[in-house]
Amino acid sequence: MIEVMAYSKEQGLQNDLSIEELSSGDWDWYWVDFNQPSEGEVTLLEKTFEFHPLAVEDCLHGLQRPKLDYYDDHSFIVVHSVNPQTLEREEIDVFLGECSLVTFHKEKNEPLEQAKKIVRNTKQHQDVDEYYVFHQILDKVVDHYFPIIYKIEDHINEIEDNTKDLSMERLLEELFDRRSELLTLRQTIHPMRDLLYRILNTRHLDGVFDRREYFADIHDHLIKVADMVASNREMTQDIRDSYLSLNSHETNRTMQILTVISVIFMPLTFIVGVYGMNFANMPELQTEYGYFVVWGLMIAVAVAMFIWFRNKGWFD
Repeated sequence: MIEVMAYSKEQGLQNDLSIEELSSGDWDWYWVDFNQPSEGEVTLLEKTFEFHPLAVEDCLHGLQRPKLDYYDDHSFIVVHSVNPQTLEREEIDVFLGECSLVTFHKEKNEPLEQAKKIVRNTKQHQDVDEYYVFHQILDKVVDHYFPIIYKIEDHINEIEDNTKDLSMERLLEELFDRRSELLTLRQTIHPMRDLLYRILNTRHLDGVFDRREYFADIHDHLIKVADMVASNREMTQDIRDSYLSLNSHETNRTMQILTVISVIFMPLTFIVGVYGMNFANMPELQTEYGYFVVWGLMIAVAVAMFIWFRNKGWFD
């Protein structure tokens, strides 16, 4: 599907134009969005708009890394948005020319839909141009990163507090899932940050220089998002280390208790073993109170060892 939006001082902002109407009109600027295009619609990129074949090839063979390429009469920019459900990267290809903007994407993209609403609802359309539209697209793409980060951050806080009273194994499993999601976001955000830095410092895009403070604001947002990803990854590492240390401590505590029990029963086992031998000549077996004496000896040894371990702090 192809959506066309164009503006002229005589006709104002026009929506839902056809390619033929766009070609026959005299427009101050226009935005053509190739939204999940068919094979026949894809051919218009090269035949009608005459974009460079290499740029068209990049559109068809995504996922490309976020980048900025220059051609004779247009610039080609690859932008990555993130699907909030799957966290998969979704490529948006932008052809930016003089008084024209063409976007190409193979999936329905929410940031682009929001950018369209903003452009349509802008009252001063005479102040709108292709760079204004381009700024809105980048701004909405970056804004959509924040809810995803906040959601992951909330999950990390739940894991840290263990509000669901999960087992250690389940907590670590969820923690590693969050770390994997943060890694996926970092692989998207860092290239986007580098792309905005290049856009801000290029001399080929005059409209960016005129709106430098707005594009710089997007770059600041990307820096903030990158810092949030790094901070949350550090938090997951700290939580992981804390859980592993706690697990190790509990294991050591269990081993300590088992060691105390084993050490207490060692002399008792020895005494029982001695008097359990089947020799005919064992004088203690003939005494009247030998059984009770041995029991008293074993209890005394057990109590003495228990007191000794307690004084050593093994039961603190």
